[in-house]
Amino acid sequence: MGGLTVEGISHDWGARRALDAVSFCVEPGHFCALLGPNGAGKSTLFGVLTRLFTPKSGRIAIAGYDMNQQPRAALAHMGVVFQASTLDPDLTVKRNLLYFAALHGLSGKEAEMRAMAALEQLGMADRAGEKAAKLNGGHRRRMEIARALLHRPKVLLLDEPTVGLDAASRMAITAHVHDLALQGLTILWATHLVDEIRAADRLVILHHGRVLADGEAGPIGGGDLTARFLTLTGDRA
Repeated sequence: MGGLTVEGISHDWGARRALDAVSFCVEPGHFCALLGPNGAGKSTLFGVLTRLFTPKSGRIAIAGYDMNQQPRAALAHMGVVFQASTLDPDLTVKRNLLYFAALHGLSGKEAEMRAMAALEQLGMADRAGEKAAKLNGGHRRRMEIARALLHRPKVLLLDEPTVGLDAASRMAITAHVHDLALQGLTILWATHLVDEIRAADRLVILHHGRVLADGEAGPIGGGDLTARFLTLTGDRA
């Protein structure tokens, strides 16, 4: 099992309900877009999924492991790319990955092998010796995704990973991550950009902490996902 299950997750920020009984499942090997405008609750949900804070109610399972009952096992099967960069700009691409590998108890030839395999997978092997500070935004994101794959997770979470990138870089990153899903990885991709979503993708539309639509993107959009998204989210208080 390599899927993601979210059941009845609610969370409050003081008097404000940030997540309101959010539920959805992502089957193993599927790309699921979590689409919502800014302030929809996407980052709050990612904080709950990564155990940065505990929800008021609900259940999360990662690759079959219950986050409440088996948190270490659940987190061990999860890779995360946060919205804000967490790279060390003074280290090379490879050294950044090896440092992260060490945090997962990997070292020596095993760490080297995994680092280079992950970079190869993201088309970054030829930049292994470059300092992270020298990379453009798109290559830094690829590097962060490669780093998140080092411990071979079954579920990969990405919180608006293309923010600040140009159109070509956004398309390249989106294509790479879709390829990872085809290889069997379960993907949850948070975004507010409709053009990053393919018709065959699983789609969850989140607004004001509530799920407004859940299913295949093509049928939800009905031929015009942008118009459908604006209709669902544009006039709600």
